[in-house]
Amino acid sequence: MRYRKIGRSGLEVSAISLGCMSYGDPERGAHGWTLPEEQSRDFIRQALEYGITSFDTANIYSIGRSEEILGRAIADFARREEVVIATKVHGVMRPGPNGGGLSRGHIMEQIDASLARLGTDYVDLYQIHRWDPTVPIEETMEALHDVVKSGKARYIGASSMFAWQFAKAQFTARLNNWTPFVSMQSQYNLLIREDERELHPLCLDQGVGLMPWSPLARGKLARPWDLGSDRIKSDPLGQISYQQAESEDRKIADEVGVIAADLGVTRAAVALAWLLHRPVVSSPIVGATKLQHLTDAIAAVELELGADELRRLEEHYVPHAVEGF
Repeated sequence: MRYRKIGRSGLEVSAISLGCMSYGDPERGAHGWTLPEEQSRDFIRQALEYGITSFDTANIYSIGRSEEILGRAIADFARREEVVIATKVHGVMRPGPNGGGLSRGHIMEQIDASLARLGTDYVDLYQIHRWDPTVPIEETMEALHDVVKSGKARYIGASSMFAWQFAKAQFTARLNNWTPFVSMQSQYNLLIREDERELHPLCLDQGVGLMPWSPLARGKLARPWDLGSDRIKSDPLGQISYQQAESEDRKIADEVGVIAADLGVTRAAVALAWLLHRPVVSSPIVGATKLQHLTDAIAAVELELGADELRRLEEHYVPHAVEGF
């Protein structure tokens, strides 16, 4: 495993982060494909053995159960100071006022709830899961700054928003001497590259590291185009994603397969390696519900792609409407 700084911050992460949305309770929340705790722990333990030290979860995943599972696994399999735990706030966690969003009240309530579920005094990275248009950005950024100053989070990050929104948040923080974001999570892969136009240049300019989610385009880059999966069949969002430019997207996925065959590696390794060649990317977030998912991610870290291979992977891309937020 290799390790990288997130942008220009001092926070060091493994080149691959393990996404924990798949770990929780299939009966709790919106994801029926979620693995229960006894199965989830095996993947967290194996990730640690492979050198993955960065773990991404959110309060909304299985309505808190993902955080609970991750916290217990880290306590059993690792030393707290040797791992990076990232979680998120925004989703609705209870009915009634301040039950979701990015108000000061919700942020302060949820950081304490997340820490209790994770069984830790602090998180390394506390991220806003989406933009909240109903709350002034000054309120959100000051609350996040207070979370950092209280010692409950070491750094803060953002996720899935337009470049103008991210710029507004960053400069609001800087104007008030509050803590700025060091990371951005957004949907980024060979099939969705719209953020390259404005958000990525902004991140590079501001020293913000990208942590892509859905790096394999919900598995479409990891298998033949027409081959489905159990998750796609049970995930309504997955059934409507990546359908804007299907003929061009299929060409990209086919090229991933050709290059993978030429190099003697898996399609997933090629698609992840492409991300790791992008200057803005710090650590793609990879979900794992099969051991192969982890071994593919590990292989990608050492896979070098040449200029011709990069060109072939990129040449069929066409503009898409923004998806994911």
